[in-house]
Amino acid sequence: RVHVSDSGGGSVQPGGSLRLSCTLSEGSITHYCLAWFRQAPGAQRVGIISISNRGETEYISGSAKDRFTASRDTAKNTVYLQMNNLEPEDSGMYYCAAEGSPCYIGSSPRTSYYWGQGTQVTVSS
Repeated sequence: RVHVSDSGGGSVQPGGSLRLSCTLSEGSITHYCLAWFRQAPGAQRVGIISISNRGETEYISGSAKDRFTASRDTAKNTVYLQMNNLEPEDSGMYYCAAEGSPCYIGSSPRTSYYWGQGTQVTVSS
């Protein structure tokens, strides 16, 4: 079973930046689609950004566009979420999700994905 490990959350002021990391314990990320989801307290988990097994961005939410970027380092088997110009509305628990290829991860979470344990992001002045 693939183990997904996500990290990098923290507390920042509005306008600040954070970089989240997502690493797979088994299998190459070149064989998986990976994505980041956010869940705010009392809200549903929603998709933020996803990349294909080829490393191409396939989905990005309207709120993330122009501020968030996904990238990967195949040597480290890790995908990153660079978040810039953070806003209080970006606060929540961020989860990395993986799906083996052939794959596509959009805006909706699925129980069939491999999920990380989550990392907390708090944007507040």
